[in-house]
Amino acid sequence: MSKQRSRDTEIEVALRRELHRLGLRYRVHRRPVRAVRREADVVFGPAKVAVFVDGCFWHGCPEHGTWPKRNGEFWRAKIEGNRARDANTDRVLDEAGWLAVRVWEHEDPVVAASRVRASVLERRRRLA
Repeated sequence: MSKQRSRDTEIEVALRRELHRLGLRYRVHRRPVRAVRREADVVFGPAKVAVFVDGCFWHGCPEHGTWPKRNGEFWRAKIEGNRARDANTDRVLDEAGWLAVRVWEHEDPVVAASRVRASVLERRRRLA
């Protein structure tokens, strides 16, 4: 597990590159809400949009997630715990007026960036 990158993964960098190409500016690896010790991968502060890039294995992707046979109980608890934490993070951010956008690692960065851009522009219009 220690060999797995937690920051600046290939999909994360590709997503940020595409967001920048679309003219969006953002912060990287920030806490959207100071009271919660969870960082978003990309943060649009004024629009209050937090983007999380989730790994298919670690976050239990319904399309690509797998359940290991070895030490299965441990991994099931770990992955389900990650899912529960993700749901809690989304709820806490929502209560604080933020929008959490989840991007799976298998998603096309161009398509994901387009979805994020639409969310950011919609929030900017609403908050203006």
